[in-house]
Amino acid sequence: MRFGATILDAEGLRLTAEEVALFRDTNPFGFILFARNIDTADQVRALCDDFRNAVGRNCPITIDQEGGRVQRLRPPLARQWMPPLEHVERVLLPENTTRAMYLRYRLIAQEQFALGIDSNCAPMVDIAGSETHAFLKNRCYASDAETVAKLGRAAAQGLLDGGVLPVVKHLPGHGRATADSHHDLPHVSTDPTILDSTDFAAFRSLNDLPMGMTAHLVYDAIDSVPATLSPVMMQLIRTQIGFDGLIMTDDISMKALQGAPADLARASLDAGCDVALYCNAPLVDRTAVAASAGEMTDKAQIRAERALAARRTPDELDIDAVEAELSALMGGLVYG
Repeated sequence: MRFGATILDAEGLRLTAEEVALFRDTNPFGFILFARNIDTADQVRALCDDFRNAVGRNCPITIDQEGGRVQRLRPPLARQWMPPLEHVERVLLPENTTRAMYLRYRLIAQEQFALGIDSNCAPMVDIAGSETHAFLKNRCYASDAETVAKLGRAAAQGLLDGGVLPVVKHLPGHGRATADSHHDLPHVSTDPTILDSTDFAAFRSLNDLPMGMTAHLVYDAIDSVPATLSPVMMQLIRTQIGFDGLIMTDDISMKALQGAPADLARASLDAGCDVALYCNAPLVDRTAVAASAGEMTDKAQIRAERALAARRTPDELDIDAVEAELSALMGGLVYG
């Protein structure tokens, strides 16, 4: 079955008849949840069932569950997590940060998977710098490529062990952005040689992960087009960084990109993305994006099937023991 080259969302707590018809007819690769889609545990499970029944398969359902400000599941459905950077800084001994990050995301995976959500738009391996915009700064893990990659690997493994597909972001690196891509198009003027040994290097260390997400920003020294829409940048991601997993766009409704959503979806796929993520829009716009995106290419379909094959049954988890270990590593300061 060829997948549609989109990841879409729902307006509310359950699918409307019109949404069911759209998803049945266009077969999106997967779906994403937002706070407006979340009420009770039973409701979230039912909505996940709605999505999967609409496309007739066990499609991936993802969410932004980094912790801190970017956390769609909140108490009582999930723990209130600290922002990632604060979490890392609270670990008592530096040599324990990798283990603490693994445990954090293993618990996050358990929270998600219990609700039917089997993907997470994490780890975020953008590197924090002195000028990183506030919308991103405390979502980062560290300020150097080696540490970011190490902690990103731990987060990804925690998710995978919990039955959740990680989506590494934002390829090929968003940490140098001084503007918020939700509202403006950031530009990065750093020399490509420096980028290769820092921002790009962090992603290169994780280029075996099953899924990734692009960055909506311009690398002025490489191309004048935002990475999501740039064949030059997409080729760099595939070759110089070596990432051959499924690549989804960041949300093409973000204001960093200008143009009709259907045109942006087509342009991102033509540039080399495998699937267009489109969120927070009326049904008519989602319909237009799905039509413009069409079905996945042969290569995208192979990457999609390979990503889905990375899903696994969660390892058994002693929640009390994991919480006790994490508390010990952090001096009891586990949650935000």
